[in-house]
Amino acid sequence: MAALDIHQIPVLKDNFIYLAREPDSGCVAVIDPAEAGPVLDKAKALGWRITHILNTHHHPDHVGGNIEIKEATGCAIVGPAADPDRIPGMDVQVNDGDTYDLGQARAQVFFVPGHTRGHIAYWFKDSAALFCGDTLFSIGCGRLFEGTPRQMWTSLSRLRVLPPETRIYCAHEYTESNIRFAVSLDPDNAALRKREAEVKALRAAGKYSVPSLMGDERAANPFLRADDPVLAAAVGMAGKDPADVFAEVRRRKDVF
Repeated sequence: MAALDIHQIPVLKDNFIYLAREPDSGCVAVIDPAEAGPVLDKAKALGWRITHILNTHHHPDHVGGNIEIKEATGCAIVGPAADPDRIPGMDVQVNDGDTYDLGQARAQVFFVPGHTRGHIAYWFKDSAALFCGDTLFSIGCGRLFEGTPRQMWTSLSRLRVLPPETRIYCAHEYTESNIRFAVSLDPDNAALRKREAEVKALRAAGKYSVPSLMGDERAANPFLRADDPVLAAAVGMAGKDPADVFAEVRRRKDVF
């Protein structure tokens, strides 16, 4: 089974849309289209025919292009069953633990509430690719607009056990600001300092910091380390419930 061919489309201020093509069947998915024009232009330039949209959650910068793309291509729109009324044009509802096939490529669906109440993520194991919307960022995580800290900690805990080679295709280029915050908590973390240097070099060269690797995130991302005694101590919560430690880290990031 061939791996997905993935193209990254930067839009708006800091969003990423992804085009993913399964080469055996020629099926092409758009993941979280904020807007339609750049997606249709890129697909045309590549000679790809869009067959699917995969939505992670309902925010406008993730579904804004749904209807226009569907009208232009006749594609099927896949999204969270927990949020049926907020995904424009949704044809297929998927739940936690479901699989969904893009041609010969199979995605496992994770229900990962916290950022929104219905958020999902798609993991293509054979392509080592995770499309996680705004749940997990490089050295960060999404704000808690509709969920609780415990929900988000549970969601992140489920994602962080994916294989270390998993590439995290998140939806925003937030890494530099996330690193500044993480270093303020954890300045002696060697993995974080290594990532800091890598991202500075990438951004100085005009390159993106996304995707990142799950193995690197597990070592450097404070939002994946709320059960690490070192991090808990750093925020004055030694011995506390990891969900409470996570809540404190998220609170600090919100006002950083």
